[in-house]
Amino acid sequence: MTRYAKPLLAVFFVLLLATPWIIRRAGRAGPETAQTVADAQARYGFRLIESARAAGIDVVHRSPTFDTKLAHIMPQVAAMGAAVSVVDFDADGHADLYVTDSQEGSSNHLYRNRGDGTFEDVAAALGVAALNEPATGVSMGSAWGDYDNDGFEDLLLYRWGRPELFHNDGGRGFTRVSGSVGLPAWANINSVIWFDFDRDGRLDFFMGGYYAESVDLWRLPSTRVMPESFEYAANGGRKYLYRNLGGGRFEEVSAARGLQSTRWTLAAVAADLRGSGYPDLFVANDYGVSELFVNDRGQFKEMGRESGVGYAPKSGMSASVGDVLNQGRFAIYVSNISEEGILIQGNNLWVPGEPAAGALPTYENLARSMGIDLGGWSFGAQFGDLNNDGALDLYLVNGFVSASRTESYWYDYSKVAGGHEVVIADAKNWPAMGRRSLAGYQAKRVWINDGAGRFVDVAPMVGVTDRYDGRSVALADFANRGALDVVVANQRGPLLLYRNEVAPDRAWIGFDLEGGCRPEIGAGTRCTNRSAVGAQLTLHWAGQRQVQEVSGGSGFCAQNQRRLHFGLGGTRVVERAVIRWPSGKMSEIPAPAVGRVHAVKEPV
Repeated sequence: MTRYAKPLLAVFFVLLLATPWIIRRAGRAGPETAQTVADAQARYGFRLIESARAAGIDVVHRSPTFDTKLAHIMPQVAAMGAAVSVVDFDADGHADLYVTDSQEGSSNHLYRNRGDGTFEDVAAALGVAALNEPATGVSMGSAWGDYDNDGFEDLLLYRWGRPELFHNDGGRGFTRVSGSVGLPAWANINSVIWFDFDRDGRLDFFMGGYYAESVDLWRLPSTRVMPESFEYAANGGRKYLYRNLGGGRFEEVSAARGLQSTRWTLAAVAADLRGSGYPDLFVANDYGVSELFVNDRGQFKEMGRESGVGYAPKSGMSASVGDVLNQGRFAIYVSNISEEGILIQGNNLWVPGEPAAGALPTYENLARSMGIDLGGWSFGAQFGDLNNDGALDLYLVNGFVSASRTESYWYDYSKVAGGHEVVIADAKNWPAMGRRSLAGYQAKRVWINDGAGRFVDVAPMVGVTDRYDGRSVALADFANRGALDVVVANQRGPLLLYRNEVAPDRAWIGFDLEGGCRPEIGAGTRCTNRSAVGAQLTLHWAGQRQVQEVSGGSGFCAQNQRRLHFGLGGTRVVERAVIRWPSGKMSEIPAPAVGRVHAVKEPV
């Protein structure tokens, strides 16, 4: 061995050990040059530049601390709560952000978009910051919906604890109205979406529980709080469906409307999957099968097995829909767990077959053949045309507990997973985790869609190299320039804001839809909720078509912008846009101009 060999070998091992740290930090402050951006734009059509601090956002999520009876597995039971939702809370035309923290006594954040590329935190001034107070629980996420049709989005905060509803007072502040709504005094909610399930012009909401509502994680009489099975657990939280009666009043109707499951819900999404005009409800459950609740004029029936989406138990953590093949039909994406050599559940992409009019389609899982099945310990995932080429891409975050870089908890975890119900359900039987990692430091996925049924991961090539434990991801055009930016909430990590630099030769078009219902319009009037949640727009261009639906929440503990964004590639002419409003009315816009956002109000 030469006199240089040993020093070089030492340097090699130092670099080898430091590589995960270098990779982990790279997503936060990677160097960008004009050439770097231009190269990515030329090859992939876009480049993502992490710019949270430059935009005035510098926040790190903190996890809760539960009863000491769970101390030996605290890293994993306290591994959720980092969430982000997009909302234009002051109706000024700029997308804002609401970010949750989950440590007892910590504050949430409402970042107002100044419109100049920067944000300011106004949560404390507007009364929606100090929402993790002792004995109330801690935040898991938020969902926004204009429940009284006054033109301002109201805030529904869900927690492992007491959920809260805040009325938006014209963008100037928020008033807590939880008491008049009849929300549960305590429930471990991990998913909320707004939708008008009965099409009466008023937004209703769905809440999905994780732990049973009888469980107070800070005060446990017993450690028998875990799932009874890793495949068919039904001892989780209940489902809640609140029907909007108008005048600020709601009634809980889950049992009467057919939602009585107690699986461990982590995500939900609503969309009209059958062309019936009514939004169906898809629920992704941990420790079990997914559920598809078909909506028959406001009455739900679970048909997961009949449709094909509910026969294989996995670890459902995210739910989103998208017209990935530009066929005018929604596929459903569900994230699960994959760890090479240990556990390969694989994520699901449920693609519908051609259904009869109004009938429930049969779904086939095409995730593997389309290249989007292996995403690590996957959490939030969202569809959006990131490179404006006319096909929906997919951004996915992952990673469960990143601690030790040399010790793994997987072996002990697998022993519990294969145990008897009596073993699994009691936390005292779970081996101590210590500082070991469980699916930690994982590479994120940015899958671009080639438009022909295949996705390719380009994450590091377009600037996404962080290795934080990702939870929630949301998409929005924060600068109103025709590009979908990406915001990611990380457990025990920083909020990341990726500014999207799309290739300048890619065309786009956007639509801001507004339903016709107003406070003064009485019940029974045929109109759409003012947020236009549930409205479907089908865009026709260059022999192609793509359908999108205004959503009241999707992914994992997340909500994208209300605005519908379509990439067009090199096309500069759109044939028409056809809108089907939840009220049943139809609108058509012939030859809408590209490169701009069209504000469209429902005809009344």
